[in-house]
Amino acid sequence: MNALAAVATLLAPDVPEVAARAAAAHDDPGAYVGEHADRLDDRGIDEPFPGLPWIALVDALADHGLLAEVDWKEAPDEITAQLRALRSAPAADELWTSLASSELPTYEFLETAGERLLGTGTALAVLDIESDCYPLVLLPAARAGELAKLAAAAGFAAEVFGR
Repeated sequence: MNALAAVATLLAPDVPEVAARAAAAHDDPGAYVGEHADRLDDRGIDEPFPGLPWIALVDALADHGLLAEVDWKEAPDEITAQLRALRSAPAADELWTSLASSELPTYEFLETAGERLLGTGTALAVLDIESDCYPLVLLPAARAGELAKLAAAAGFAAEVFGR
């Protein structure tokens, strides 16, 4: 649980509620499923399972404007709009404008966006929820290496794009 809390703190340093939700899903998964049944139903989850704390983390980050969940075949302008709206997004208007006009397939776009965002001191990463979507987060590039290690230590996966 310590590694999961560390991921939450890395991605939401000023929002302790994110770590609290992940901890709640870890500590009492049955109660968490009952409390968040409507939200979890949208993901096809109706009972506790080992990945529940990771899903709770993803949902809490999204609720606080720190995660954008995009489809595997989303258009670059839509992905760009969602990333740009995140609280953790850099104010790099030219970068966002040029990314929005891309015509790359989603994964290639994310690799390109990740590479270009690194130039602003920001890393683009995905929190793998074993789905056909990309839960995307932005974090300080200097701390990007920590994310995958902490996620793995918690039993989950995260990947930084553009490295």
